[in-house]
Amino acid sequence: MRTTLERLFRLGENHTTVPTELAAGLTTFLTMSYILVVNPQILSEAGIDRGAAFTATCLAAALGSLAMGLIANYPIALAPGMGINAYFTYTVVLGMGVPWQTALGAVFLSGLLFLLVSVLKVREWLVNSIPLPLKLGIGAGIGLFLGLLGLQGMGVVVAKPATLIGLGDISDPKVLIACAGFVLMAGLAARRIPGAILIAVAAAALAGVPLGLTAFSGLVSAPPSLAPTFLQLDLAGALRLSMTGVVFAFFLVGLLDNMGTLIATLGRAGLMRADGTVPRLGRVMLADSGGAMVGAALGTSNTVSYIESAAGITAGGRTGLASVATAALFLACLLIAPLALAVPAFATAPALLFVALAMMAPLKDLPWDDPAEALPAALTALAIAFTFSIATGIGLGFIAHAGVKLIAGRGREVSGAVWAIALASAVLMAVE
Repeated sequence: MRTTLERLFRLGENHTTVPTELAAGLTTFLTMSYILVVNPQILSEAGIDRGAAFTATCLAAALGSLAMGLIANYPIALAPGMGINAYFTYTVVLGMGVPWQTALGAVFLSGLLFLLVSVLKVREWLVNSIPLPLKLGIGAGIGLFLGLLGLQGMGVVVAKPATLIGLGDISDPKVLIACAGFVLMAGLAARRIPGAILIAVAAAALAGVPLGLTAFSGLVSAPPSLAPTFLQLDLAGALRLSMTGVVFAFFLVGLLDNMGTLIATLGRAGLMRADGTVPRLGRVMLADSGGAMVGAALGTSNTVSYIESAAGITAGGRTGLASVATAALFLACLLIAPLALAVPAFATAPALLFVALAMMAPLKDLPWDDPAEALPAALTALAIAFTFSIATGIGLGFIAHAGVKLIAGRGREVSGAVWAIALASAVLMAVE
């Protein structure tokens, strides 16, 4: 068995061992397992059956990670993405009034588009055509968007007619527990303890038990039925012109998210070439795009590569065996649905805020001494959060980038792809 694993994953060639890879897979799982609790909570607000969303999350994470491990042989795990799941629920379904079945159809189409640009080998052209500041602004904007949702879920921020938003009731036990959960989460992360998010979420949920805010109904059971969501996606509805911006937002965010994760994680692992290119990139994109389409068919928002994989890489993971180990752990979690589904929203909301703050770090890398580059990127970040729409924020950012560069006499610096996206965004906003 050991010899087979060594041959299949080229362990010797990558200077690693079976025990090291299994430990790395466990480490990655612990750092990202919070998605099993948070994703069903978010998707349930879109009207998706929470039990089915839990099963879909487990399966999507397991199948995506397994594909990455076996097809691409990289220690990168996949799961439904944070931020994009919030966009799915709060902007597309609740904000635009799109049925969740149609939104799942848009997720599937975005995955198909991702696959096509990978097969046609235009992915590098598209990614390279988007200026780095705009990429940074998009990532930070999703962080701001997620942070606003996290603060709202914690009860720290509430709607107020006079000021749009304001401070919530800090004396509410749920708010106090949520705040304490965030502080615990951040403190454990500062100590570099694996699973800091999951530990804090569990602690917050347990703190609600004596107050009657959390009710557990068991630990182990058969997985919840997938029937309410399996193959319920509405492709015909997703092909409507009004859904074009949504499909593109899912596609662009997924593309940038995956490319950013690859650069960050594989660079740390020493698995990139000297010129910065990624070996077996086509296989990686196949796993990523396939994961998004399979996830949509199962009943969850976009599946993406997780930056938390860096924790497993730091623990020594160098091959796809680590991803296979992570996949096996996600499958095992299918049996703990009663425990995961009992976790209340006030316990998971701090995780949204925690992830959001980490996603805002790229703002420091904007070229603030060049207003033509930095200001449109910063606008992108703010617009994503305050229009409550990733697609709208991206569109406004691209329009601003092209316009500012043109007025600054630097219109020739704007790529054809950016002009196309800016014009398409302007048209879509005008007809909405």
